[in-house]
Amino acid sequence: MNFKLLFSLLLLVGVWSCDNSTATETKSDDKKTEEHDHDHGSDDHSGHGHDHGEAPKSAMDTTTLLFPGETHIANLKQLTFGGDNAEAYFSFDNKTLVFQATNEKWGAKCDQIYTMPISGYTGDMPKLISTGKGRTTCSYFMPGNQEIIYSSTHLGNEACPNAPRSVNGKYVWGIFSDFDIFVADLDGNIKKQLTNSPGYDAEPTISPDGKTIVFTSTRTGDLELWTMNIDGSDQKQVTKGLGYDGGAFFSPDSKTLLFRASRPQSDEDQKTYKDFLKEDLVQPTNMELYTCKVDGSDLKKITDLGGANWAPFFHPSGEKVIFASNHKSAGKGRPRFNLFMMNLDGTGLEQITQDEVFDAFPMFSPDGKKLVFSSNRNNGGGHDTNVFIADWVE
Repeated sequence: MNFKLLFSLLLLVGVWSCDNSTATETKSDDKKTEEHDHDHGSDDHSGHGHDHGEAPKSAMDTTTLLFPGETHIANLKQLTFGGDNAEAYFSFDNKTLVFQATNEKWGAKCDQIYTMPISGYTGDMPKLISTGKGRTTCSYFMPGNQEIIYSSTHLGNEACPNAPRSVNGKYVWGIFSDFDIFVADLDGNIKKQLTNSPGYDAEPTISPDGKTIVFTSTRTGDLELWTMNIDGSDQKQVTKGLGYDGGAFFSPDSKTLLFRASRPQSDEDQKTYKDFLKEDLVQPTNMELYTCKVDGSDLKKITDLGGANWAPFFHPSGEKVIFASNHKSAGKGRPRFNLFMMNLDGTGLEQITQDEVFDAFPMFSPDGKKLVFSSNRNNGGGHDTNVFIADWVE
């Protein structure tokens, strides 16, 4: 799901009580809040009209683009320069990124899917992979690096979908029922449609062993995680708890899923969640991180930080997770999203980025040498969210 919308809604409410994703989407002014991870999700990715504010000019080193204390990243490079760019994910061979962007200069009034080398694109714009119709989200490379999986609404409506931003004073975003999951080649030709059930099917990612896809679906009446084989066969439900489960990624050994979830607890919150879901809407709520086995067993809640904890990804060791969170600023005015890392059991929490506004959507390259993420740094105090890549330093 488009996480840019998710973030913009978080800003509107001041905290995530306010993915998907994301998730999810995810960002800042009303113009971009239309829509995200996947954490995924996700989910949710654009539309705004609210100034993030500008980070203190003395805080970021303009030569390195780093803030003091960002010791785990080096040789940081900005890859996009304007618009809403998010959910950039590596190819299996570490050479290419696929991402989604809203950028009217590229003819994308709502999120479309693009690819570029990890060194950045040349020319006026990166290569368009999606159809340019409808809204797309949550792209990922298929095994072999010659095809892309992504979600799109274009079969239901070729126009950018619209959804209310608030209902009865409660901030919401749309989980568009036209979303289905497609596979396209690197020239943008759709090779296969993997889902066709009624309702929302989106936020797909691929297991490192290349055998399994995880995605989020409303086909049972709730936003649950599902898996399917790489060819779309054998679709199985994974989670069953009430709430928005999304933005899922696999562990390096392909045996465990890591995801963010909102799980309404009170009768009132559950009723509100169900009522909105009937209208293909979700009200942003608190999100925490969970893990489970690929079959749904051994479900564990691994954060209890409060605020919005989302866009998680496994550290290459499989023993830690990196994620975006505003828990330090939740309830204290303007939300500040940074990247954090912790052990899989929730211990050893460490702050990775120190941006004054927004860092999210982290992903390690398959070889563990690089980290890609989206950030509002170095945008002149505006609303643009751009893709950055860095060397990872243990």
